[in-house]
Amino acid sequence: MQKNQVRHSTDPVGAQAAPGGFVDLLIVLVLTFGATAFLWVFLAVESWVAVLGLLALFAIALIAVQRRPLFEERLVDAFRRKRSVATVLGIALAVLFPWLLGGDTYALHLLIIGNLYAVLALALNFQLGSANIPNFATGASYGIGAYASALLAIHFGVSFWVGLLVAAVVATTFGYLLGLPSMRTRDSYQALVTIAFGIVVHQLLMNLEWTGGANGLVGIPPPTLFGHSFNDPIELFGHSLPGQGNFYYVSVALVGLAILSAKRLHSSRIGLAWNALRDDEIAARACGINVTWYKVQAFAVDAFLAGFAGTVYAFYVSFISPDNFTFLVSVTIMTMVIAGGMDNILGVIVGALLLTMLPEKLRAFSDYRILFYGLVVILFLVIRPRGIFPQRVRNHEH
Repeated sequence: MQKNQVRHSTDPVGAQAAPGGFVDLLIVLVLTFGATAFLWVFLAVESWVAVLGLLALFAIALIAVQRRPLFEERLVDAFRRKRSVATVLGIALAVLFPWLLGGDTYALHLLIIGNLYAVLALALNFQLGSANIPNFATGASYGIGAYASALLAIHFGVSFWVGLLVAAVVATTFGYLLGLPSMRTRDSYQALVTIAFGIVVHQLLMNLEWTGGANGLVGIPPPTLFGHSFNDPIELFGHSLPGQGNFYYVSVALVGLAILSAKRLHSSRIGLAWNALRDDEIAARACGINVTWYKVQAFAVDAFLAGFAGTVYAFYVSFISPDNFTFLVSVTIMTMVIAGGMDNILGVIVGALLLTMLPEKLRAFSDYRILFYGLVVILFLVIRPRGIFPQRVRNHEH
């Protein structure tokens, strides 16, 4: 009799849990496939009217979510509970997505550049979002990684894969060299130090003879993997993907590495220390946190990932010049982090992809496209002042 009573008392709980789990799964599937379809359409359309229509649709969705915070929390909770499903589905869609573009090389190019900027934005997010350290030298670290790997490949025949690691180490070294003197300054003065560093790096690349000067470096050889050149198309089951598909998958893998690093660091002691610095540096120092050490680590992590991205970019375009790594690049990356949502991984990635593709989609406005680009960014910040996907309060489970 007692067993029957126990069974009857637990049945309603199971009946309630099952529909809740199904709704969570449905939310994840609808939003994930919906976002993928939106990206596909955004890449496919060429009419500026259609582009503005898609942006308006996106803005309306953001406004609707903004006005219903409980609904937004429900969506976030669904992805939190179905994290493994969302992760597997995201990886599968990222792998399959280029095959849905019908060999569109221009769309693939936008995705590759968007992925690289997503890595750069995630790298800067460790500083700007997690620790509130303004850094306008991410573009310089990007250039250092690109030039280090390109010089090794051209003059010493070093492969792309070895150059990838060496460039990351070189960029990280410069990150430490930038971080240490920056510790003697704070806030706007610290930002000025990073601006000066970026300008110095750009001028060195422009004037040193062994970097190619203003003419840059040409003839960077394509990477190879098990005898397969990255200039060759990918053949699979009778279908073909242009050679750019090789770089697409490398860039996706790099984004995955950046996301994994962000997740691990965010939940680690280092991430907690960065957040403490962001909230109150004096209080963090009083609690025994080594402020200088953790700030320098933020500079190093930013430079490390930027070095990776620079290497992929150099081998992808096979030609680099100082004009590819100007101060404007650093400003663009910072805009991506702020517009996407500081200290929010998804927000930073969405901001990077959107602000990479938007100028290309507004080419119909010719000389005025940068003006419209700026207006769109301002509009989204008015709708969501804290970013498209704002920073979320940490939840500690005991």
